[in-house]
Amino acid sequence: MTKVTPRIQAGFMELLPGEQILFNKYLQIIKSTYEEFGFVPQDTPIVENADILFSEIGEDTKKEIYRFTKGGDDLGLRFDLTVPLARYVAMYYNQLTFPYRRYQIGKVYRGERPQKGRFREFYQADIDIIGNGSLSLTNDAEIPAVINRVFEKLNLGDFVIYINNRKILSGLVSSLGLSDKIDEVLRAIDKWEKVGQETVRLMLNEDLGMKAADVDKIIKFVKIAGSNKQILSTLKSLDIKNELFELGVKELKEVVEMAIDFGVPEKNLQIDLSIARGLSYYTGTVYETKLADDRIRGSVCGGGRFDNLADSYTNQRLPGVGVSIGLTRLFSQLVSSGMISVETSSVAKILVIPMDKISDFSLKVASLMRLAGVPVEVFTEDDKFRKKMNYANKTGVPFIAIIGENEEKLKKITLKDMKTGEQELVDVQTAIKMILK
Repeated sequence: MTKVTPRIQAGFMELLPGEQILFNKYLQIIKSTYEEFGFVPQDTPIVENADILFSEIGEDTKKEIYRFTKGGDDLGLRFDLTVPLARYVAMYYNQLTFPYRRYQIGKVYRGERPQKGRFREFYQADIDIIGNGSLSLTNDAEIPAVINRVFEKLNLGDFVIYINNRKILSGLVSSLGLSDKIDEVLRAIDKWEKVGQETVRLMLNEDLGMKAADVDKIIKFVKIAGSNKQILSTLKSLDIKNELFELGVKELKEVVEMAIDFGVPEKNLQIDLSIARGLSYYTGTVYETKLADDRIRGSVCGGGRFDNLADSYTNQRLPGVGVSIGLTRLFSQLVSSGMISVETSSVAKILVIPMDKISDFSLKVASLMRLAGVPVEVFTEDDKFRKKMNYANKTGVPFIAIIGENEEKLKKITLKDMKTGEQELVDVQTAIKMILK
């Protein structure tokens, strides 16, 4: 029989047990924080009808969708969790309570070129708030508060939530008489950090055919810097006579001020006029979060306001706002940079090791501990004691319970702390208290 070489596709991530345990730890922190703010869990299918996925996205994203047919169905793998959300609220509109606050953590798929920190299959961890007819800007201000709390709990060092409003950039482009190029200009600006200022200049000038003077105005505008108050003051002083621009500045000011009231430290919230977000369904506030540690490149969390996303599926007006943490990308960079490392390859708090063969007492000890809430693994193989200890050391389990002839006779265990090396003969209830303290 010919053997097939075991392998996976480039751009797909698999983890060894210790890494998976560490990954799940961060996933659980995010999940619990979302619930702390009252977001309810949601799950949607990985496979969607192609017309659903293609309804409200740009040409660049369409090229990345994994599309296939099964029977007579035209299907695709979801490329994010926001489009399925729009379909979901349109389908279950009469059964949902609004504002609908949900979180979803799941895999999405994009057929882009894989590279370091970029994947074709990856986890996103989303929160969104959907309104019925309207949705106040207070929700735009709460989103940074949630993200601030998440990254404080993840304990990955300093971070900044960068914020902007697409109405500002759209209004600026419109004021230059380029209303028909708004989406293209914003997509080019969105690439600013990745490709640099001069490449963006070329994209605007050569690819979009914009006048050099207009390109200069946009470049100069995007580079406006300073404190939040200074940037807002500069925006007002520009005297750009465009309703959309003025509305965007007004909204940005309100959202920043309310976010501070929500408890976001000013050092963690910064206006950045280059933040545009590439997906065309964003209509107002947009966010990107970056870690201060220069070993982690680019945004690790992004999103924004989308007032028209569900328009393709329903006549109901369902505005929303939300963000997504790119958990797979973030985790891979944290591991490769050495910022985090595997702590253990075991989810058990204690490993029961019989000196000889498994006995009734060994199994009873494990059962009593589990009933008390202690995760327990029993070493089941008939190996030499040295091999059993080697297994315990490799998995990184914090405690072991050694059960030999003497322990059987006394109905006790020898509890060993694998970190300190200390061990003592104790009864099961005492051992449970020592493990859980």
